[in-house]
Amino acid sequence: MKTNALKGMKDILPQEQRMRDFVQSKILETYKASGFERISTPILEDSENLDKSDGGDNLNLIFKVLKRGEKLEAALAKQNPTDKDLSDMGLRYDLTLPLTRFFSANRNELCFPFKVIQTDRVYRAERPQKGRLREFVQCDIDILGDSSVNAEVELIDVTANAMLSIGFKDFYININDRRILRNMLETMGFLPESIDSVCITFDKLDKIGADGVKAELQEKQFDKKAIDALVDFIQQGEITLDNVISRCSDATIGDDLKYIIQTAKKVSGGKYDVKYCPNLVRGQGYYTGAVFEIASPLFSGAIGGGGRYDNLIGKFTGQSIPAVGFSIGFERICSILLEQNYQIPGAKERCALLYDDSADFAKIMNMAQSLRKDYNVAVFKKAKKMGPQFDMLEKQGFTKFAVLKDGQIVLK
Repeated sequence: MKTNALKGMKDILPQEQRMRDFVQSKILETYKASGFERISTPILEDSENLDKSDGGDNLNLIFKVLKRGEKLEAALAKQNPTDKDLSDMGLRYDLTLPLTRFFSANRNELCFPFKVIQTDRVYRAERPQKGRLREFVQCDIDILGDSSVNAEVELIDVTANAMLSIGFKDFYININDRRILRNMLETMGFLPESIDSVCITFDKLDKIGADGVKAELQEKQFDKKAIDALVDFIQQGEITLDNVISRCSDATIGDDLKYIIQTAKKVSGGKYDVKYCPNLVRGQGYYTGAVFEIASPLFSGAIGGGGRYDNLIGKFTGQSIPAVGFSIGFERICSILLEQNYQIPGAKERCALLYDDSADFAKIMNMAQSLRKDYNVAVFKKAKKMGPQFDMLEKQGFTKFAVLKDGQIVLK
C-alpha cells in the first residue's frame, strides 16, 4: 500500500499542527470578539449549485462525485454520458457558496445582518505548487444583509486585526471596485460581454507588464482601438483612482471606494495600510462591487482575499440580498510562519515525565497533573536506551524532563 499522502494534500506533523492550532485559535478569538458567530456546512454540495455559482475558473477545478447504484448504472448505459449524467455532487471549492445556501435555508433562524465565521477545508483540483494545494483551510468572515460600505470597512479591520493577533505585521490590503473597472473598460470601447475576459488579462499587469497585456488582448482579438486606449492609459505612469474615474462615464462611481479607503485608514490608526490597486479583479465571477486582497512582500501571491457578492444568495431565494466576505489564506500564512521558524508566544514549555516499571502509575499521573500548572506534560515509560529517547523527545519539542527519585519529582 502507498504511504504518501495524495498529491496536492499533506500530512501535518505535531509540531506544525501546534502552530496551526494556535494561529487558528487567535484568528477565531479576534473574529468572535468582533461579534461574528461560527457555523459549519457539509463538504459536499449539489452539482447544480456548484455549476451555477459563478465561481470563475474554480468551476473547472471541482472534485466531482459519481452517482451511486442504479443511477450510475443508468448513466453508464448511455452512449456518451456527460458529467451531469455521471455526477450529482462535488466537493466545495470555497466556503462562500455553501454559506449562501446555508443562509437561504436557515435565514428565518438567523439575526439580520448575519455576521458569520467559517474555518474549514475546501478542495480544488489544482496543479500543486508552493502555496497552492488541492486540500486547504480557509478562514472566512462574512456579513450578509448589510448593503452599506461600512460592512467592507468592518471586514477589512477585523481581518487585519486577526493577522496582527498572530504577530503577522508585514502586510497591506489592496482594494478595487469591479464596477469602476468595468465602466472604464466599456468607456474605452470594450464590449460588455468581453469585460470579464479583459479583466483576467488586466489582472496580470504586475506580472506581464503593459506589453504583455497588449499582446494577450490582441491574441484574444479584441477591438484594436479599445486595446490601444487601455495600453496608452497604462503607459502614462502611476494609475490613481482619480485617473481611472476620469475615464468613466459616471463621475460618482468611485465614491464608495474612496469612502472605504479613507475610513479604513482612519480605523487602522497606522496599524496596517489600505491601497488602491487598479488591476485587482479576483477570479470568482460572483463579485459585484469592492474586491480586496491581503498582500505581503513575504509571498508572491495574495495571502487573503474577498469582496462583495450581492447577487449570489438570490440564485437560491429569487431575491437579492447584499453580502460581503473576507477570507484569510490560512495555508499560505502558516507556510510563511514555518519558514520564519515561528514560535508560539507565551506557550508553556513541554515536559516529558519518565517512569520505570517499578513506579506506581497512579502516583505518576497525579504528579503529571501537578506539573501541568507550569508545563504541558506528557507521560512516557523509560526506554532501555535513554539517549535515543531523549533525542527523539527533544526533536518533538520537549525542553524539560522529569523523573521520580526517592518519591520526589526531579526536573532536568
